[in-house]
Formats: sequence, structure tokens, C-alpha cells
Amino acid sequence: MSKKVKVRFAPSPTGDLHVGNIRTALFDWAYARHTGGTFLFRIEDTDTTRVTDEYINAAIDTLKWLGLDWDEGPEVGGENGPYLQSKRLEIYAHWAAKFIEQKDAYFCYCSPEELEAVREAQRAANVAPGYNGHCRELSSDQVSAFKSEGRAGVVRMRMPEGGTTFTDLIRGEMAFDHKFVPDFVLARADGSPLYTLAVAVDDILMKVTHVLRGEDLLSSTPRQIRVYQAMGVAIEDYPVFAHLPFVMGADNAKLSKRNGEVSIAWYREKGFLPEAICNYLALLGWSPGDDRENVTMKELCELFTVEKVNSSPARFDMKKLEAINGDKIRALTIDEFLKWTLPFLIKAKVITGTAEEIDLVKRALPIIQERIVMFSEVPAMLKFLFVKDFVIEADSLAKVTDSAAKDVLKRSLKELEPLVDWTHETIEAALRSSLIEDMGLKPRIAFGAVRIATTGSTISPPLFESMELLGKEASLSRISAALAL
Repeated sequence: MSKKVKVRFAPSPTGDLHVGNIRTALFDWAYARHTGGTFLFRIEDTDTTRVTDEYINAAIDTLKWLGLDWDEGPEVGGENGPYLQSKRLEIYAHWAAKFIEQKDAYFCYCSPEELEAVREAQRAANVAPGYNGHCRELSSDQVSAFKSEGRAGVVRMRMPEGGTTFTDLIRGEMAFDHKFVPDFVLARADGSPLYTLAVAVDDILMKVTHVLRGEDLLSSTPRQIRVYQAMGVAIEDYPVFAHLPFVMGADNAKLSKRNGEVSIAWYREKGFLPEAICNYLALLGWSPGDDRENVTMKELCELFTVEKVNSSPARFDMKKLEAINGDKIRALTIDEFLKWTLPFLIKAKVITGTAEEIDLVKRALPIIQERIVMFSEVPAMLKFLFVKDFVIEADSLAKVTDSAAKDVLKRSLKELEPLVDWTHETIEAALRSSLIEDMGLKPRIAFGAVRIATTGSTISPPLFESMELLGKEASLSRISAALAL
């Protein structure tokens, strides 16, 4: 009988979580949910100079916001805690000492300068760089001499001759010759663990069955397997590895802020839906088939398998993410749309949140739902309804002050003033009859000046619906004010 799947997401949050982090977390979560397994969340915070409580709390909040709930980890607990590595230092120290006792590891006293000199010599000789085994077989006299110099030793793992092979669920059989995997450091001279020790020990003790992680960590896999061996773990109990493809920018370079890789906090601030982010990131290296791009979280759980993940690099496309987000926004009910929108309007100080303001926002939302791809666009779209000191944007001003625009505004005012029933249908009928049929203007020319005069900008929701929401008094007042410019 196969073991129940248990995956882990184990970030080292030295800043806000980014696209690559979350794609890994999403695939871990989806695989756990698809198989009925366990999703474990662990924080790798042994680098105390860079990992802060603020970043840890932000990572927890980000996963919650995205809906990636975990079964074991911070705030949830579990039988394998603690789930912050900084709380597990005694565990790592125990295993480092045990490895030394077993002679699987040894103390290395080489100074940074000596190690750099070795690397320089290796580069000059055109051989693969790596530790040369200088401290592998030190005598007690040599150890005493180093200690008398005030040197403290790091703990270094002894790599055996031969090689390591393993089957990657995405890439197939992988083989590493140990002459390219030199003895590596497990713990610093002060006893603090390095990544390879802590991650391997934790994965075994926390009973992780599958490690899904980025392709950049592929070369560290032989080192982790070496730690499993030294721990005495049977081969059948090793975690199975699956190394996810790189995510590249549109320019085929590694993701950066220039081509898409900004923190998830940025996407949240811009007004992307968490489900849209997850939907899009799921498509970076995986596909549900049939060229589908709209995938719900429920469908992702039903369809996701590691075997369907592609080994080729995926390309991040901001336009596609925006398109998916726009589709998700259009699928919202008006009440859902209102819930997501209000915080952006309040933060932008377009509204204060009174019941009267919220009612007007709710009536306005249907006319902009088809026009936006991010919630952060809503304040600019709706601010014309709420401004107390209305002004026309400077770059639009010239379009309402020339003689042709003045003629349009005069005629519009004349046709709109008699209207008793102020609806978008009556407004449109009056303006089309006078400006297009009588004056012979094209719609863009006919309505452009009216749009700027009433909303202050060339970019706004549909004109007639906007004027209905604005009301007759305010609409006519703004047209009159524009005529006076």
C-alpha cells in the first residue's frame, strides 16, 4: 500500500513572498488536496539576519489570503512541530553531532581565505571547483594546532565515492557523479545549521513523502539524500522529488521586477483576486488540458497531478494574468464586486464609507464591471461621482475649450435642461438626436466634450449611465462650468 502523500511548503521569508514561491506553494497544496494528503507549512528562519517576524507573519497572511490552507504548521500545530526552524536548533545540533560520531561528518578548520585560494587554483587548473578534502583525515595533533590558533571548525559532510541517482517525478531519472558534489558544510562554526542539514532532517522527521520545489534546487538533492543515508533512513522512506520548471519573463530572462516578478503583496495591492493569481500561476508549467485557461480552485484540486507538470521553463505573461483577473471580476456578483471594491475606494479617499456612498457605488458597479482588470482601477473610474471640488483634468482641458467643443456643450445643455425623466435612455436619445442627427457629428466628437465636462476625463464609465448616476443637477452644473472656461 502506498503511503499517504505529505508535501511541504518551506519558504525562507527574507521579504514578501514572490511569484516563484507561491507557484511552489500552490502546486504543493493542489497535490495534497488532489491525493487526500497533508499540506505542511514550515518556516525556514535560521538566517536570523534576514528573516524577520514581520516577513514570517506576512508569509502566513499571504497563504491565508490566497486560500492555501495548511494541515500542519504555524497557527495550526501538529505532531511534528515546532514548525519554525529557529525553534529546532537542538534537533539539528543532535544530528550534526551524531554524524561526526558515526564519521559521516568531520570538523573542518579551513579559513575562508584558504578555501578561496583552493578555488582560485582549481579555476586556474580548469577543474571543477569544490572542497579539496583538506580536513578529512586530520590527526589529533593537527586539530590541537588549529584550535590553538583560535580556529573553530565547521561540520562538513563526507561524500562517498560513486554517485547518486534518483527518479524525479517531472524529469525522470537523474544521476550525479560525486566528484562534482564535494564534501559540504552542515553547520557553521557557531553551531547554526545550514539549509542542507535542516531541510533534510526536517523532511524526514516530519514524514514528508514528496518534495515539490524549484528547479534551482535540483543540484542540492544529492546532498540531502546523503543526509538521509547518514540518518539511517531506508531508501523506500526517502521523500520523492519533483523539481518544478523555472518561470521566465517575457524576455526569456529570469523573472525580475522589470518583467513580472514582484511580491504577491504588490498584486494584492493592485487589486488582483487571489483565485485569479492561483489560476494563472497554476498554468505556469501545468495545464488542465483542452487549452483551458479558466480554472477554479476546486477544479485545480480535482485535476492537478505532478506527472502533468512540464519540465520546460514557463513564461510569465502579465497581460494574460490581467485577462484572467478581468474574467474573474466579471464573474462576480455585484455584492461580491462591492465587497472587493470598497477597500480600494476608501483607501483612495474617494469615499468615507457612508451608507449613501455605498449605495451609489453599488449602483455604479454594473457599468464598470466589464471595463476593469484590477480593483485598483475603480477609484479613478468612480471618483467623478463623489468629488466635492470638481475639476477637469489638465490634459483634457483643451478638448472642452475650443469653439467646436463649446458649440457641442451649448447644444447639449439646451437639449438636456427640459428633460423630466433623467435616465440614461432619455439622456442618450436627446444627445444623439441633437448632436449626431441635427449637427451631423461623429459620436466620438459629439460625446467627447460632454464626457470630459461631466466626468473630468476622457476615460470614464459609459457616458449616459454616468450622467444618470451623477444626476441632472450636477451634470448640467458641470456642463455650464465647462462653458465658462
